[in-house]
Amino acid sequence: MRARLPHVAGFFWVAVWLFPVLSTLATVGDTARPAAVAGPALGLFCLIYTILVWGAFDGFIPKRLQVIGYLVVAALGVSVALAYDSNWLIVLLYVSTSAAAVFGDRSRPVLAVLLVCATIATTIGIGALKHYSAGVYLSHAIGLVLASALVLVVRQMSRLIYELRTTRGQLAQSAVAEERLRFARDLHDLLGHTLSLIVVKAEVVRRLAERDPAAAAAQAADIEEVGRRALAEIREAVTGYREAGLTAELTRARSDLGAAGVKAFVRRTVDSLPGPTDALLAWVVREAVTNVVRHAVASECEIALYAEKDMVTLTVSDDGRGAAACFGNGLTGLAERLSAVGGILHAGPRKGGGFRLTATVPVSARVEVAA
Repeated sequence: MRARLPHVAGFFWVAVWLFPVLSTLATVGDTARPAAVAGPALGLFCLIYTILVWGAFDGFIPKRLQVIGYLVVAALGVSVALAYDSNWLIVLLYVSTSAAAVFGDRSRPVLAVLLVCATIATTIGIGALKHYSAGVYLSHAIGLVLASALVLVVRQMSRLIYELRTTRGQLAQSAVAEERLRFARDLHDLLGHTLSLIVVKAEVVRRLAERDPAAAAAQAADIEEVGRRALAEIREAVTGYREAGLTAELTRARSDLGAAGVKAFVRRTVDSLPGPTDALLAWVVREAVTNVVRHAVASECEIALYAEKDMVTLTVSDDGRGAAACFGNGLTGLAERLSAVGGILHAGPRKGGGFRLTATVPVSARVEVAA
């Protein structure tokens, strides 16, 4: 965990748990000899312990300094526990909890558990060496186990909370990236079709400008209408309210193919579809017709829609040169959309020449397809 500015409240939160040491501090003048050494040693121990545990939890002390701080706390704690009477065994509890705080932040805090066990053994060993009653040093050992277990649990919770926050940030970044990709794909679907149509109609206007000004003016009016329609669709896409309708898209497809000099045949045996499925197939028609107009150099294009059981199939085929067989951004986006609802997209050359695109989706597909 990288160093950062500490939270001052953490210092007081750690310090307040030093209240059991007050009983030891009260005996300094009576039982500790020399008292001039015992008092400062206990004060130094408490200060280093507080800063160490505070820094370990708050993350503003580098790991190397935490290890050094733990070694100092352990040395001081064992020294005063050996030098003075049974009241001083309490400091070994804080030696143990500091080990749990410093080394318990890993996913497998084996070292922290080993150090806690070593501190338990030290407590029992000092008690036996100095001939304390078993009840005295065993009660300190039990308190040490409970306190260390609590700190280990809190340390692991802190680690998990940190990992959850990190994961949440990564998921947020991933969601933003996915949303950008979806928006780029929708803009491609919207603008690619419209701009291709404008280019085709502009070429028609250029050819008719000299020999048939009236027809050229009509095509120019169509360009204006297409531009206005594109602006409206983009506004609707940005605000999130656009829903492409299959019937309207088939009508547009017939008109756009006719403007490009392609005979359009629409065969539809399905009258109505659920909203999400209808909108998804509308995107398929839009992208397929855009490819026909832009790449195919076709003279005829057939659009067929039919249903079998709980699946609906849409095919768009032309007699062109098959240049649209290469999957670009548009077809890749369609494949992703269909795959998300359990659908399938096939695209490639058809027998006898030309190109065919086939999209099969469940009738009850539930997906947000609007931009």
